[in-house]
Amino acid sequence: MKADDSAIDILPIADTPAADAPRRLAWRGSLLAGAGVLSFSGSFPATVFAMRGFDPYLVAIGRAALAALAAVICLKAAGAPLLPPRAHLRSYAMIALGVVLGFPLFSGLALDGGASTAHSAVVIGLLPAATAAFAVLRAGERPRPLFWVACAAGALSITVFTLTRGTGRFAGADVLLVLALLSAAVGYTEGGRLARETPGWRVISYALVLAAPLTVPVTAVLAVTTPMEPSPESLAGFAYVGLVSMFLGFIPWYAGLAMGGIARAGQIQLAQPLITLVWAWLLLHEEIGVATITAALAVLVCVAVTQASRGRRGVGT
Repeated sequence: MKADDSAIDILPIADTPAADAPRRLAWRGSLLAGAGVLSFSGSFPATVFAMRGFDPYLVAIGRAALAALAAVICLKAAGAPLLPPRAHLRSYAMIALGVVLGFPLFSGLALDGGASTAHSAVVIGLLPAATAAFAVLRAGERPRPLFWVACAAGALSITVFTLTRGTGRFAGADVLLVLALLSAAVGYTEGGRLARETPGWRVISYALVLAAPLTVPVTAVLAVTTPMEPSPESLAGFAYVGLVSMFLGFIPWYAGLAMGGIARAGQIQLAQPLITLVWAWLLLHEEIGVATITAALAVLVCVAVTQASRGRRGVGT
């Protein structure tokens, strides 16, 4: 009996099934977040296509109106209430302001103002760092110092890469990109918090429905007052940003943030600018050279480090 007890005592805690469960949950969250990132990676090229036939404001607001329609259909089909609980209205309002209105509007105007898809990717490169910062402030997460080092290195890699592909300096459109960055970080953090208790599809659905009294009438007004030249590519782009970028992509994304930790799972988004550039190369015929491959390798290393480093304290780290 003593020998058995000793064997149990020296068994590493990390090897027990109970200790492995949080790790498996975290990796599952990272995979779900990766599915969301893949969905979001086509947003900038799709926005460019949509704006070839529609006004930038119509694209930014109309995509939310289209997504709200999909959200209402899903909520009704599931027999769920159309409005979120009163206790969480503030958080849902922050999500609506952040990812339903703020990010689409500011990023769309930046693209319309002359920022290229490659240059705009700096927003996504810096977004995981901003999301991690908000996760500390709002969600009580406490990643390890190594996490922050890898996070900063990944953000720096993307920033240097994107600026070297552009003019080498920040332009007026970068102000809009920074506003888009902050908007998305707030919306991601609040959505990740709520998704710990509410399914991710309901989180984004409630935010879309909450914003609908603004987005639907504004879309109707813009539809009759702005010039439109619809084409197959502009309609496809609008459908993508409305149904995928604004709705479907958030389902695995919010679930991944809740399951894997907002700060940790959010670092998967470091890979998004590079995936976006691949889409830009395929769809918009932008060139990809050695610098892109170098940046890709640097970002993949940073992502691997952030996924391997787990906090000792806090929620979801």
